[in-house]
Amino acid sequence: MINKLELYIHIPFCIRKCAYCDFLSFPAGEKDRQSYVEALLDEIYGAKEKGDAATVFFGGGTPSILPGKEIGRIMDAVRAKYSVPEDAEITLEANPGTLNRKKLEDWKKAGINRLSLGLQSAEDAELKALGRIHTWETFLESYRMAREAGFQNINIDLMSALPGQSAYTWRKTLQKVTELKPEHISAYSLIVEEGTPFYEKYAEDVKRREKGLPCGFLPSEDEERQMYYDTEKILKAEGYRRYEISNYAREGFECRHNCGYWERKNYRGFGLGASSLIDEVRFHNTESMENYQNRAFGREDEEYLDAEAQMEEFMFLGLRLTQGISVNDFEKKFHTPYVSVYGKISRELEEKKLLRRENGRIFLTERGIDLSNYVLSEFLLSE
Repeated sequence: MINKLELYIHIPFCIRKCAYCDFLSFPAGEKDRQSYVEALLDEIYGAKEKGDAATVFFGGGTPSILPGKEIGRIMDAVRAKYSVPEDAEITLEANPGTLNRKKLEDWKKAGINRLSLGLQSAEDAELKALGRIHTWETFLESYRMAREAGFQNINIDLMSALPGQSAYTWRKTLQKVTELKPEHISAYSLIVEEGTPFYEKYAEDVKRREKGLPCGFLPSEDEERQMYYDTEKILKAEGYRRYEISNYAREGFECRHNCGYWERKNYRGFGLGASSLIDEVRFHNTESMENYQNRAFGREDEEYLDAEAQMEEFMFLGLRLTQGISVNDFEKKFHTPYVSVYGKISRELEEKKLLRRENGRIFLTERGIDLSNYVLSEFLLSE
């Protein structure tokens, strides 16, 4: 029996693969989608773990591509296997252009109480460059419908450093979005992954930059840095508190599910390729649709995380949160003094003004957040 468990449900389908996306997602017809849902239901009903599902998160892909009744069937399966408290946070990712009033009504009936809308940009030219299927007006209509349906906890996903984007158009996006007063905003910088349509253009840009030649695909490093600083400045002025490196919320609307990842709570993933962490054992589902539809739900790449790996994750995940980590929690969990493991590197990072210690907690400074990739990598013990 696991007291608190977070559930992630992967819906891998989308209408069209975006040019920057390297997630396990793809277009599929209605027959394949229906077959997948039946397999997903079998996996959930066959789960061995028992416990309280503190949060449920439908991610993708585009979960909102499914008919509303299918989301209801999946939630019925979840409730049949797990105890879902009345105050559980139940999130569904939805892309503009895939919502309608019937779906929203069905989601409410199923218990969905938080929507995450994938806007990315309020500029149509930037959306087109990303390969998104929606426009700003399409998004506005989806947002209005969600509010009219009674959703009172909405996140809007945004992305900066896009092809053709400037600091000016990024500020316009932030201003337009904050005028809508969503409860939560996720603001990530584009990371170009190998194997995506963007990668070849990005690699050419890198070569040109190394030779001192002008680059035209992505914004300059100076402009990207300006976007980064503008994000916190504008969102803070509009009442959004940064609680994680790339996430901002009004008081009381922090994403409990994602905080669970950063705090290393047990989570169970269902669906194609979904990952899980149960009692320090990490594993994932098959990434083969054929195998999944044949009910091959076995645990792949199962790995027990030893104390060293647990310490690393405790630090580089916990430090993503602006509240940082508790030294006392570290020592209680690992039965060893913090200074004996991380004393030296902590002192060095404090001297560089990248870490700060206060009231028994250690957290990133503003400069540390700016250089978070470097700072967090310093807590890897195996290097």
